[in-house]
Amino acid sequence: MRQRSHAGSGMTAAERRAALSLAAIYATRMLGLFMILPVFALYAEHLEGQTPVLVGLAIGIYGLTQALLQIPFGMLSDRIGRKPVITGGLLLFAAGSVVAALSHTIWGVIAGRALQGAGAVASALMALVADLTREEHRLRAMAIIGGTIGLSFALALVLGPLVDAWVGVPGIFWLTAALALAGVVVLHRWVPRPVRSRVHRDAEPVAGQFGAVLGHRELLRLDLGVFVLHLLLTASFVAVPLALRDQVGLDPGRHWLVYLGVMVVALAAMVPLVVLAERRRMKPVFVGAVAALAVAELLLDLAQASLWGMVGALMVFFVAFNVLEATLPSLVAKWADPDKKGTAMGVYASAQFLGAFAGGVLGGWLHGALGLEAVFLACAALAAAWLVVAVTMAPPPTLSSRLLPVVVSGREEAEALAARLRQVPGVVEAVVVAEEGVAYLKVDARRLD
Repeated sequence: MRQRSHAGSGMTAAERRAALSLAAIYATRMLGLFMILPVFALYAEHLEGQTPVLVGLAIGIYGLTQALLQIPFGMLSDRIGRKPVITGGLLLFAAGSVVAALSHTIWGVIAGRALQGAGAVASALMALVADLTREEHRLRAMAIIGGTIGLSFALALVLGPLVDAWVGVPGIFWLTAALALAGVVVLHRWVPRPVRSRVHRDAEPVAGQFGAVLGHRELLRLDLGVFVLHLLLTASFVAVPLALRDQVGLDPGRHWLVYLGVMVVALAAMVPLVVLAERRRMKPVFVGAVAALAVAELLLDLAQASLWGMVGALMVFFVAFNVLEATLPSLVAKWADPDKKGTAMGVYASAQFLGAFAGGVLGGWLHGALGLEAVFLACAALAAAWLVVAVTMAPPPTLSSRLLPVVVSGREEAEALAARLRQVPGVVEAVVVAEEGVAYLKVDARRLD
């Protein structure tokens, strides 16, 4: 048994091209999904058959279909290949955008948004990233994609009102379709073809591991957390655009100025907080961010008639939201067994999408039944309930994941190597999978040579 050697210490040109081009595909999907978030509640007032609950359903329905299909599509890509599944998903996403663009009824838009979500290619994309990068550079590639997703979300909130003022919400859907088709071009022209596709336990769900992941108490807390986080986001944006227009009196064409200022401050404030969290202050920062969400929702309720009050409340909300978006996946990686990280992240992503669906429906129903104030107060109550769960969370282990490429023949040799690796100072957990040629490690970076 021996470790495989690789020439060079940096990412190859092909690995960089794969990471950047797949990040671009992620970015186009994120822009398409979220540019309507700050404008749709206003646009939907003119759709035939609309009611507040149907408006919320239209905003959140993509989350339901995405949650149902993203894990199965990832597993399908193991069988028929990554690029066919991703291509099909992007074409479904484009088709849903066209359906929504052409619809004059709320039900047509709901159908289009559901079809958008059915283009659930996140798991297949992550598996393709793993196919195209060596183990020692995979985390860097994932970080590039993660950073792109965060920036795309922030950009979408600003671009949504700007593009709406230019071409309207149907124009946003047409632009979304064009971006999805551009993603297909990027996939086939710039993304390298993997020499070999296989299951990557660090990057995608694995059949047979769901029972262990769903039985892990701390992982379930994190799944609940991301469910509530995206419920709060979607429910709040059923109400925020209406409050800015009707309570504050701000012209919808100028909403982008609010979101631009808010996101610039929130992104700048997030960085030092995330750095502090990773320096052995994870639980205090995490709990503080959840508490800030509850405060932000109360402020949104109290400040509906004040422009600067709304701006301040949104800043608090998005500082907390961005910190939690960055730290929740890190916590999943810390708690998951080294060879079950991909499955844990798959369940986590499904919980996130289900939260978006639940938030749209709940926000729409509360708005129609009780008014905007009820939306913000209910969100504050849910954030407070999450705070109780967060406070009782066990302090996360200060461990990081490492992948070690190895060559072993057979199960006995793999188990022997895993036992030897666990004797190395700083290695806390080690699982060697012979057929993949990979050792999955959990390490204490302070002690590891």
